Amino acid sequence: MSETPVITADRGAVRVITVNRPDKLNALNAATLDALLAAFEAAAADPAVRCVVLTGAGPKAFVAGADIAQMNGLTPVQGRDFSLRGQKLMRRVEKMPKPVVGMINGFALGGGLELAMGCHLRIAADTAKVGQPEINLGLIPGFGGTQRLLRLAGRAATLELCLVGAPIDASRARELGIVNRVVPAAELEAETMKLADQLANSAPLALRGVLDCVNVGGECGIEEGLEYETAQFGLMFATQDMREGTSAFLERRKPAFSGQ
Repeated sequence: MSETPVITADRGAVRVITVNRPDKLNALNAATLDALLAAFEAAAADPAVRCVVLTGAGPKAFVAGADIAQMNGLTPVQGRDFSLRGQKLMRRVEKMPKPVVGMINGFALGGGLELAMGCHLRIAADTAKVGQPEINLGLIPGFGGTQRLLRLAGRAATLELCLVGAPIDASRARELGIVNRVVPAAELEAETMKLADQLANSAPLALRGVLDCVNVGGECGIEEGLEYETAQFGLMFATQDMREGTSAFLERRKPAFSGQ
């Protein structure tokens, strides 16, 4: 049994958060949800962290789902509380002020796909499989799966994945917009860290502005979204990073962003 359900490691300005229950295919129980929430809160608060990579330990799974053994004995009230616990984590990931890249190294099923969909970008190994199989347990997705999948892949794909419950391969997931990139399994870590390093070297305040605009714009009308984007755009002109970025462009050199 893994003693620590979540482990973190810093690789430069990139924090790697790993779900560490390989003996359980990294299934999400209450303790793991709480540990993940604490890890993301710490990453959000640490100014040295500019990007987060989320993955699962072991060769088989990103996260194979919620812990069925724990769910089996829950009462209706406890089930609702478990759902709220998971949704709180997914919302924290989704609203992180720094880019979060999901490195999907294996199965991302049920709560695992819900966790991956909370990430801003997702890179999957070509051997990975994703899905919402809760229907096979007499359940429905409870950590936001119906809502985020609907926004990522559309109504038809969401209904098929949730009603049929069969997993799909990484290639199909990319076609549906559930993952951004698919790479050979042997290259997954290198490609993910390459992207994470690129994000970590970008202007932090501009990254946050993009994340905020997309989060807000995805839930409001076009006029409100445009107004919010204009306000964020204007705000960038108060940053040192904007001056540095534009000056570097004019001087034909690489910018050095400070997050100020």
